[in-house]
Amino acid sequence: MQFLFANHTLDINRRELCRGSECISVEPQVFDLLTYLVQNRDRVVSKDDLIASVWAGRIVSDSTLASRINAARKAVGDSGENQTLIRTIARKGLRFVGDVQTAHSAEAAAAGRAEPERPPLPLPDRPAIAVLPFVNMSGDPEQEYFSDGISEDIITALSKLRWFFVIARNSSFIYKGKPVSMKQIAAELGVGYVVEGSVRKAGDHVRISVQLNDVGTGNHIWGERYDRNLADVFAVQDEITEAIVAAIEPQLYAAENFHAQRKPPDSMDAWDLVMRALSHYWRVTRQDNVVAQALLEKAISIDPNYGQALGLLATSHTFGTHMGWADMATVAPIAERAAQAAILADGEDAWAHHALGYVYLFARRFEDSLAEFELALRLNPNSALAHGYHGVTLAYCGRWEEGYLAARRALRLSPRDPFSATYLGVAAYNQFIGRNYDEAMQLSREAIRERADFVGGHRVLTAAASMAGQTDVAKVALQELRRAQPNISLAWIANQMPIQHDADREHYLEGFRRAGLT
Repeated sequence: MQFLFANHTLDINRRELCRGSECISVEPQVFDLLTYLVQNRDRVVSKDDLIASVWAGRIVSDSTLASRINAARKAVGDSGENQTLIRTIARKGLRFVGDVQTAHSAEAAAAGRAEPERPPLPLPDRPAIAVLPFVNMSGDPEQEYFSDGISEDIITALSKLRWFFVIARNSSFIYKGKPVSMKQIAAELGVGYVVEGSVRKAGDHVRISVQLNDVGTGNHIWGERYDRNLADVFAVQDEITEAIVAAIEPQLYAAENFHAQRKPPDSMDAWDLVMRALSHYWRVTRQDNVVAQALLEKAISIDPNYGQALGLLATSHTFGTHMGWADMATVAPIAERAAQAAILADGEDAWAHHALGYVYLFARRFEDSLAEFELALRLNPNSALAHGYHGVTLAYCGRWEEGYLAARRALRLSPRDPFSATYLGVAAYNQFIGRNYDEAMQLSREAIRERADFVGGHRVLTAAASMAGQTDVAKVALQELRRAQPNISLAWIANQMPIQHDADREHYLEGFRRAGLT
């Protein structure tokens, strides 16, 4: 992935910063700091964020931090006096304020093709809803996570209702801050109803305004404004969810006597931290995963029985190993303790069972893993994440046809998701297991087109191209894989990827051998 700004190109895959055609020498920490600022240019980045992501939470002096910031400014032709690209926000942190365009690297572009136009998605057989990110009306960019958290909790509550088809958070959130019409959103997400709202937080008070729109008729079905104390925010979310259900499906509402059931954390501070952690987790980068874990640890120290915090912590650790960012032997005990604690804290939380299923997968407890994912999907049938990782578990168990369908369900539930590269990678791996190499290559390229740094797409493309006899494609794909995952090796694949059947493992390894991996 490349970021283009002010005659500069920041190439994440090559770890190069260039001004025009001239490459600029920068220290690794300065490069990481600049990358983090550019990737998070939509918000103010705090000192704690930088330390957690660039220095992995180690103690760093103010002078060291200041020198790296100055070096980053100098590298892009900025200064502390001008602050045309990297701006200091008093008592809050830093923000990258330059105009940025994104592009895939030449290698990634060679591996993929131009994205085709996507036709409107058909409506499913259930009322389909998208909850847009609520607008932050507080006038403070640091409160974005709070309004996002309100939206996310409403999505989660609606998702647990089997009679609704609820678009996953990551797809509806791509419209954040964009002037897009309701009809365009409905066509791109395949929904008939759109929920939108705003949040204004001031001290211990919060005002939440929300309305439900029928896109087909253009009518506002329902709207309400809530002025409450901050401590009542969970009750307000339940009221909003219940009102949406009543407005869309009154007969189902009457039959089921729905009441949103949830176990809010004991502390608003803990909820606050989890919402911040989620905003990092969904960005799917190594640095953001580290930041999310640090925030979750803080939340759990405040509320040790916060099920979602524990489940998300376990998931983030296991996901890190799957991406090649961490060692499984080190991470597995941490992830399993957190997942088991999440189950004990709230056995009805889909996040908890998703986390335990993911942990069991890498512990090679395949039947237990499948059982946990199936339970997570019974608790939240609209969880794109659980469908996606259920799909990869089925693939690792050799059940590739079922796994492919699960990945496709994840993509339909979240058609505009930053995680869609992951779901496409799951679909590609299932096709590889089924010996459908052309389909596996096509899906891998789609995944890489979504995220040039997605290791799963590069892995499957390398193996599938080799097995299909496309030697040149396989060699280029292997070069890209090594850039995305420098620690890749035959031994890593054999030891870290939990493939149940020896024949499937050998089949995958053979693809990498033919490509030249050792």
